[in-house]
Amino acid sequence: MAQISVNNLTFYYDGSFDNIFENVSFSIDTDWKLGFIGRNGKGKTTFLNLLLGKYAYRGSIDTNTHFDYFPYLVNEHQMQLPITEFMDELKVDCEQWRVICELGKLEESAEILYRPYKTLSHGERTKVLLAILFSGDNDFLLIDEPTNHLDKEAREIVKKYLASKKGFILVSHDRDLLDACIDHCLVLNRNSIEVQNGNFSVWWENKQRKDQFALSENEKHLKEISKLRKAAARTSQWAEQNERTKIGFNPIQEHDRCISTRAYIGAKTKKMQSRVKQMENRIEHEIEEKEGLLQDIEATIDLKLFQLSHYKETLVNIRDYSLKYKSAENPVFENLTFSVKKGDRIALSGKNGCGKSTLIKMLLSKNGLNNIDDIVSEQGECEIASGLVISYVGQDATWLKGDITGYCKEHNLDKSLFCAILRQLDFERVQFMKNMEEYSEGQKKKILLATSLLTPAHLYIWDEPLNYIDVFSRIQIEKLLLKYHPTLIFVEHDVRFCEKIATKIIEL
Repeated sequence: MAQISVNNLTFYYDGSFDNIFENVSFSIDTDWKLGFIGRNGKGKTTFLNLLLGKYAYRGSIDTNTHFDYFPYLVNEHQMQLPITEFMDELKVDCEQWRVICELGKLEESAEILYRPYKTLSHGERTKVLLAILFSGDNDFLLIDEPTNHLDKEAREIVKKYLASKKGFILVSHDRDLLDACIDHCLVLNRNSIEVQNGNFSVWWENKQRKDQFALSENEKHLKEISKLRKAAARTSQWAEQNERTKIGFNPIQEHDRCISTRAYIGAKTKKMQSRVKQMENRIEHEIEEKEGLLQDIEATIDLKLFQLSHYKETLVNIRDYSLKYKSAENPVFENLTFSVKKGDRIALSGKNGCGKSTLIKMLLSKNGLNNIDDIVSEQGECEIASGLVISYVGQDATWLKGDITGYCKEHNLDKSLFCAILRQLDFERVQFMKNMEEYSEGQKKKILLATSLLTPAHLYIWDEPLNYIDVFSRIQIEKLLLKYHPTLIFVEHDVRFCEKIATKIIEL
């Protein structure tokens, strides 16, 4: 076991408007199973790259540990080859027999090592890269979002696999995965960074308790400050009134006044002014104690949905339906039957490759938003209500380019409303000045979600909307869907999200 000690770390990208890290200090052990938690764009992947030595920074990172990073970058040439021919390029001194042993633990056949990499599914690629990652010795492993695009079954296998390992940092927003795999949390708060013992649920419970304490303490300080200010104003007013009586008096009403009375009034005024000064000092002290109480509270704002109401009760009707790629012999799926009524939240479930995204593309095609008739043939009934307006969020956000202003013009969005939704999803104002290709993957996905939320629609179709999205925003989206009850068809492998949101699960 060794230590990684970070001291006064400060880092920013060239041309950036703000620091990613500023005077950050903490220590972690290389024996831990560490979950890395934080909002999108806060610098999780950046910190992993700093450990790998990819960027220059101020401060120090002290360790004698060697790091390795998942996912490995596979180039276009390597995509055409079996992974046996280039695995030693991904990890130095990688031994094939060790990789095969790790594949066995991942419940995967060694046969995938001999197939061209481009023919492997998302799940197979993740498993083989994890097997290579864990085939070495004495490395501290940096694992960045390993379950994105994986189906439920593959996630369960990866979850059990990682739970049996140690000595890694795991970046993930999947609450179920974090609970199963980690024993410590490294948390990027709003204005600080902390290390805690325990899994995600332990940290979340502690955070809620800590936030509630900070809120109650803040409320107590605000009340005390208000009370002191009122008392100080009242005493100051009395002092001024008393001071004005020093000069001039009514000889009938104050017949006993003498030369020494003026000195007495002055002394009394001075005493009152001293009390005012003491109260002002107490106010400053209360304000100092209040400062910082709310700096790390993630105050999520409730989102809004601009949905339309259709005159028909049933929006989609599918009966004995089959889809087949024209280049394939067998159908992707067959004999599928279900309907989508207003208010339904339908989760499409099944292994990768079972046709979930293909079905979604066909629904979009029937609505005029897509065209896959040239590559897919269908049998059975698949009907959508006439005049149906669909709002779609796809898996891919890599196409986003340019700035927010140009994007809003292209998609006919009200820029002020669009930016307001992004602010609610924890975009800082400085992000609006950047080009979207500079955003993190999570921030890009929030662009697509904000577009969907701002687009009035009868039916929302979201294909893996939570990939890369941070925990806090996931909870925001859950609250939104449970409050507004939109009609929704979605594909999502986050177990807890599906448990809360789906009114019906369709297995393909």
